[in-house]
Amino acid sequence: MLPTLQLSRKLPMLQLSRKLPPLLQLSSFGMSKRLWLFGILLSVLSRASAMDSDEVLQEVGSGLEEVNVKTDEYKEKIHMVDSLDLLVYLILLTVAIITTWAFKRKRFKFIHESGVSVILGLVVGAILRFTGANNRISSWDVNPIKEVNKTQVISPPDVLRMNISGHVFTYAISGPQGQIQAEEITDIQEKATFDAEIFFYMILPPIIFNAGYSMRKKHFFSNIGSILTFALLGTVISTLVIASLMWLVAQTISTNMKFLDTLYFGSIISATDPVTTLAIFSDLNVDPTLNGLVLGESLLNDAVAIVLCGALEDYARFQLKEDPDSFQAQAFLKTILNFFSIFFGSVGLGSLLGVITALLTKFTYVRDYPVLETSLFFLLSYSSYLLAEVCSMSGIVSVLFCGILQAHYTFHNLSLESKMRTRQFFELLNFLMENFIFSYIGVSMFTFSRHKFNFVFITSAVLVIGIARAFNIYPLSFLLNLGRKKKIPLNFQHMMWFSGLRGALAFALAIKNTVSEARQIFLTTTSLIAILTVIFCGGLTTPLLGQLEIPIGVLPDDQRRQGSVRQPRDGDEGEEGGEGGGDADDTESVESHINLNEGGRSYLARSWRSADRTFIKPLLTNCQPTLMETMVCLGPVSRWLTTEEQMTGNFIHRDEGENVCYSREPTPAAAPEHSLAHGD
Repeated sequence: MLPTLQLSRKLPMLQLSRKLPPLLQLSSFGMSKRLWLFGILLSVLSRASAMDSDEVLQEVGSGLEEVNVKTDEYKEKIHMVDSLDLLVYLILLTVAIITTWAFKRKRFKFIHESGVSVILGLVVGAILRFTGANNRISSWDVNPIKEVNKTQVISPPDVLRMNISGHVFTYAISGPQGQIQAEEITDIQEKATFDAEIFFYMILPPIIFNAGYSMRKKHFFSNIGSILTFALLGTVISTLVIASLMWLVAQTISTNMKFLDTLYFGSIISATDPVTTLAIFSDLNVDPTLNGLVLGESLLNDAVAIVLCGALEDYARFQLKEDPDSFQAQAFLKTILNFFSIFFGSVGLGSLLGVITALLTKFTYVRDYPVLETSLFFLLSYSSYLLAEVCSMSGIVSVLFCGILQAHYTFHNLSLESKMRTRQFFELLNFLMENFIFSYIGVSMFTFSRHKFNFVFITSAVLVIGIARAFNIYPLSFLLNLGRKKKIPLNFQHMMWFSGLRGALAFALAIKNTVSEARQIFLTTTSLIAILTVIFCGGLTTPLLGQLEIPIGVLPDDQRRQGSVRQPRDGDEGEEGGEGGGDADDTESVESHINLNEGGRSYLARSWRSADRTFIKPLLTNCQPTLMETMVCLGPVSRWLTTEEQMTGNFIHRDEGENVCYSREPTPAAAPEHSLAHGD
């Protein structure tokens, strides 16, 4: 069967020959409800030659009226199908939530809500795939009379316009279609498959932003050197190991794969998403150092993986301009330069939006209007993603670092109501979007038409990612332990290796482009690996913690210090030691604890902490001390950059020995104490 280029949903598709034949065939998938409309018009035209002009106009007018009526009927039916499709996903998520609640109530810890969503998605996908026989989609072939040149065949037009009786019917190309028969797809199956852009613009940004916004930053910044090593160097090592081993595997299968293809697969599958493991870590209060290492590595690893994928795409474009079959040193150097410029440029853009939001919330009284304040916070945060995409940077990296800065600085300037709203809103979005994407992974295994199953490649990939993860964790841990005062023990290393689950980002990167047969195999392999790791690795996390004798029930440092003052709550931790608590009597112990912690930090962490406490936080927040205390050398400038609230302390509270602030607004029953804690 000839490879095809599929047009948009319910539209024709261009069918291309490998030998570039002069005849461009136009086929159609998803036209079962509208194909006959063209038949009406063509029938009218065929009879028009034997009629007078008046009769022609009358006949054409009658045909067009019928077209309008039937089009309205078709649109109404499509609206119903879309509603049914969305209802299916809502019911699926509802059932997943209820099932998860039942498991938690029965203390059944061997499956997480992500695993429940995947399993239910597989069930729903199978039902959609093997039912609905009365709604099969038919195909329609149209052969243009005129020849098209080779350039047009290689690069088909973005929009195809068909002029029939003075009315232009437009068809947009959505992408290539694999070897699939029209009768294999139903309406609901096709409607259950979304465009990849939806993931990158609607689903991933809230997930990534919340990861930065709700992150416990104390142990993230304390281990920043190790996290950067695992995320940057470790991801590159994992990508190279996977690419090399899978290239050897590719030589044993019929599909043509270049080393550049397997490199791309390595960068996709190196994006970890240990959402299940981290949720269990949080529930069990696993050792904060291990939690910080796994969380920090997964966050920055996602950022590195997506930039690495973009860099490889750039290299492919550079190479295509020269000799596609040879190594291009100039293209390689450009790719390396692009990688670092895109990564750090994205970090800069996200940080810029975070700084702008912090300054706006500090120097304006928008906090007097919590709805406006929350709306401004949301819009500027999402703008960090779009701004990076417009600047040809990475929106994922940008929105991640925007979330980190919003939590570390802007959060302190918000009103009490906005603090609760933003935290709960993004937590809710994250929960729904993550479960939706895991449900979609399960559903798409049966409804997405571009899957390509290759048993050898899939089974080999499952083994290879474990080998690559080992090459990442164990050698780098050994090197890091040479310079770390607090070593990474071997049982922590085992748990970090096991925590390398795959999920939302890897799937989104894989489904982004399924043009070639190799990319279709990558999508299928990535989907299956995500399903297997979420269900089995996530379910085995709790037993493995016991087997490895990893400490659980460990309270964060600030909660241990404040145990007599306040009951510990989930997420109630911060870089500076916590949001509230700390009586005057505890000053000495707090100060001594901080001094001990300073000695255990890396040079990079100590330098960051010093700059943050001396200049950045006094500048961007209403927290004390002020710039007038920490940067006396600035003179009148420091006074100009200090608000009245910051000077008088009316809006903030300065804990003894801690630079932590929160709103001194009335605290009604609806605003419990723990709503102030934000992992800052």
